[in-house]
Amino acid sequence: MPAFQEYFDPNHQLIRDSVRRFVEREILPDIEQWEEAESFPRELYRKAGAAGILGIGYPEAFGGSHEGDLFAKVAASEELMRCGSGGLVAGLGSLDIGLPPILKWARPEVRDRIVPQVLSGEKISALAVTEPGGGSDVANLQTRAVRDGDCYRVNGSKTFITSGVRADVYTVAVRTGEPGFAGISLLLIEKGTPGFTVGRQLKKMGWWASDTAELFFDDCRVPVGNLIGGENMGFACIMGNFQSERLALALMANMTAQLALEESLKWAREREAFGKPIGKFQVIKHRLAEMATELEVSREFTYRQAAKMAAGQSVIKEISMAKNFATDTADRITHDAVQILGGLGYMRESLVERLYRDNRILSIGGGTREVMNEIISKQMGL
Repeated sequence: MPAFQEYFDPNHQLIRDSVRRFVEREILPDIEQWEEAESFPRELYRKAGAAGILGIGYPEAFGGSHEGDLFAKVAASEELMRCGSGGLVAGLGSLDIGLPPILKWARPEVRDRIVPQVLSGEKISALAVTEPGGGSDVANLQTRAVRDGDCYRVNGSKTFITSGVRADVYTVAVRTGEPGFAGISLLLIEKGTPGFTVGRQLKKMGWWASDTAELFFDDCRVPVGNLIGGENMGFACIMGNFQSERLALALMANMTAQLALEESLKWAREREAFGKPIGKFQVIKHRLAEMATELEVSREFTYRQAAKMAAGQSVIKEISMAKNFATDTADRITHDAVQILGGLGYMRESLVERLYRDNRILSIGGGTREVMNEIISKQMGL
């Protein structure tokens, strides 16, 4: 993949090299087994923490590095995706959606205790927003937290929570006020809190290596000190978090497409039919050219929005566009990759088969494609 000098510098290349070596050493030898087991060892979090990967983009005071350097995070994220398992990357990276609200808005005593433990890989962080009846309709969430002295009593449930089974700390969206977005707050709820139970690990089409769970709260008593930000101010925290999550999903989609394209090119050069490599047939040659073109456009547009985010600009509309464009591109490229590989592309032994399955969630998670279009149209004044 080409190095874009306007976005990446030599330090970013060092990060790429370091993360790629980590992937080659710690993940690739076992990824097939972990995929089939629908899990990967908890120890991998600690290894990634010790290698400094989990801390990229976070303050040094808490064990992080490269704070404020968004493209350091981009470089690391792209190299992690070279393991070929979106589920593993999602599970290992669940801290990037669960931890930022704690870092930014939790009380200092809570922040100072939790953040270093997560960045070191000692503890696992998850974000719990989605509910069984809500999906992308965050403003309508029903899990309720009622103030009771020095605690909140929480009742309700969550579903589709990445790292939900084995997380230690959960950033949970609850309703503390009236209906609508203005009545939402965030609470830090730790595993083992009475009244909080984790349901079964959910079976999924893709992302097999990530654990995804249901969560249940039955008169779960959470200390008032675990409130993240102000009461009834949670929706703004969630929306701010979503912009980074949507960038991450666009990057995942582009790397999914990149890996699928690479596998297609390799197959087109090696596979022969009717006496010559299939890449010599115009229909395949032109399809590969179109795949490469679509990917370059998608990646450049995504990088452009990341650069704007790094400069402090608002990209609410554009990052929604980038997510939709990247996931649409990955849809087409993974589909075409399976077609180019033919029967092999349909086999579980093929990386392309996994990329095709894993890709499907990317236009759903972090806000569906339809929700992205709603955001885009509103930003256009419609």
